[in-house]
Amino acid sequence: MMALAVITGIIMIKYKPIYEVKLAGTELGYIENKKEFQSIVAELENYQSKNVYDVTLAEEPEYSLKLVSKDQDTNEDEIVMSLQKDMIITYQYFEIYINDEKVDAVDTKEQAEEIILELQQQDSTGKFEIKECETQDESQIKTSTIEVAKEEAYKALNIIQKEKKLTINGIKLASLPVEGTITSRYGVSSRIRSSNHTGLDIATAKGTPIKAVANGTVTYAQYTGSYGNLVKIDHGNGVETWYAHTSTMKVEVGQVVEAGEVIATVGSTGNSTGPHLHLEIRVNGEHIDPEEVYQNMLG
Repeated sequence: MMALAVITGIIMIKYKPIYEVKLAGTELGYIENKKEFQSIVAELENYQSKNVYDVTLAEEPEYSLKLVSKDQDTNEDEIVMSLQKDMIITYQYFEIYINDEKVDAVDTKEQAEEIILELQQQDSTGKFEIKECETQDESQIKTSTIEVAKEEAYKALNIIQKEKKLTINGIKLASLPVEGTITSRYGVSSRIRSSNHTGLDIATAKGTPIKAVANGTVTYAQYTGSYGNLVKIDHGNGVETWYAHTSTMKVEVGQVVEAGEVIATVGSTGNSTGPHLHLEIRVNGEHIDPEEVYQNMLG
């Protein structure tokens, strides 16, 4: 028993017990206090910062109690740095979508919800969505402040609202027929007409090109009483546009035209007091007021 104590004393004079730390079988160094070091590791996994959602170590450290020379140094700080390099950090951010189109991204769900709430108050029929995104590549995160994100969202919403106003029965009207001065609006009566006005009169110089407002097929192109030279285009979904009082017609029945394609020129044929385009829009055979669409195409 005495001999064992002597041997132990000699060993303790020359050696000391410390913990060797390994990661995935690779030695990282030595620490003195395992419990204290494990608390440091736990703090690493509780790391919090902008967009950080989850932190995990790629591998858990392995600890082995060793007897080493008294002059063996510990290197806790270096081991911590090695563990930090191997940490898996998952970042989170939130994208804002309007009608399935991404408009911007913000850091928190609360910010995204605030923006969506404001958008819904402006347009109750729109489709607004928040998508929760995660990445382990911090460089992929492209977020804006809530102020900038709101500005981008409102820009997108205004474009969508304008596009809605340019759509009739699912048909997008994409091109101005002519630019000019409105001289007679839909529904007004006049001494030169036997009934209320069925379209919008836009005065401009004789010979000005008249363009198709949307893709379609020409269904009519001839002189017709009070309308004068009249072109009709069928755009589908029951939507039809009429272009009256033209001086020349540039299309034929059955011809397929695209939005913006010249179909006639401005004139004063038929029941007319001067060069202008009578623009008429019909849905399932019934004429509607074309002014709002025309004004939105202008704007």
